Parts: sequence; C-alpha cells; structure tokens
Amino acid sequence: MKNVKIKIAMFAVSISIFNACAQNSSSPNKTEKQNNMNNEKYEVNKTEEEWRKQLTPEQYDVLREKGTERPYTGKYYLNKEKGVYKCAACGNELFTSDMKFESHCGWPSFDKEIAGGKIKTVTDTSHGMVRTEIMCARCGSHLGHIFDDGPTETGMRYCVNSVSLSFEGDTIKVVKPKQE
Repeated sequence: MKNVKIKIAMFAVSISIFNACAQNSSSPNKTEKQNNMNNEKYEVNKTEEEWRKQLTPEQYDVLREKGTERPYTGKYYLNKEKGVYKCAACGNELFTSDMKFESHCGWPSFDKEIAGGKIKTVTDTSHGMVRTEIMCARCGSHLGHIFDDGPTETGMRYCVNSVSLSFEGDTIKVVKPKQE
C-alpha cells in the first residue's frame, strides 16, 4: 500500500513539473496577445468591441484571441469546391482552391498563399512549442500556423482554422442568346 501511495505522489509531482514546463512564462496569454495585435497598424483597424459585434463568438476566439477550432470539425476541412478562400474578418483573399490539399491534419491545408503579401508570419512560442503563426496582413487576424512538412513542391503546409475563412465559389455565368 505504501508503494502505491509513493507512486501516486511521484506521478502527481511529474504532472506538476510537466505542466509548469508547458506553461512557458514568456508565452503571452490571450489578453496579452490581443493587446499586442492592437498595437500594430493594419489597413483594417477596428476596436475589439467592433470585432465582437461583427464576428461570431467562435470566430472572435480564433481570429482575435488566437484560439483553435477542434480538428476535423471545420466547415472547409473537406471542401472540394473551386473558388477563393478569404479572411473571415476582413475579406482579404488568401488562398485559392488550387492551393488546397488533403493533409489529414484536421484543418484545411494549403501549400502556398495568393501572391502579394496577403499573409504575415510571426513566431509563436505558446503552449511550450515554437511555431510560425500566420495572420491576415490586412487586419492582423489569426489564421493558423505554417509548417515545412507539406507534400507538394513548395514543401509548405498552411494549416488554417476553417472559422477564420470565408469561401467564395467560382460562378459560371450563362449568357442566354437574345430572342428575336
């Protein structure tokens, strides 16, 4: 019985140490991240109150507070339609359907962005990891992260939250001949 109590105590101490290491004290919390976003100037600048009115609670959490939607649940994860993916906050065109590929990671993945500096990258040290965050260059909203493990010739995988995107499908205009 004494050995069991010792093992339980050692397990509890191990978990505490792991949690302390994972919670990197230099990683800003959501409020600090949000305040840092507001310090930068973007083409589209709104107060957080304006963003809250415009976005759904889930969109606000991901786009403005740098949250993450659950994997395999996003609206565009399995989308195969042709069109353009835009920032859900400001409408900035970010990716085309030709750039999308199936990565089996649980979020929509793209191998490159639309040219022209549409996406800004910053180092993200949250959750005890070092990653490259991708943000909309027009409004500063969080989109997801980029990794260098993509299967296409670019070698990149832009892993994007569906909730941070809107989608505009290609439309085919049918012109009917005039009847005389």
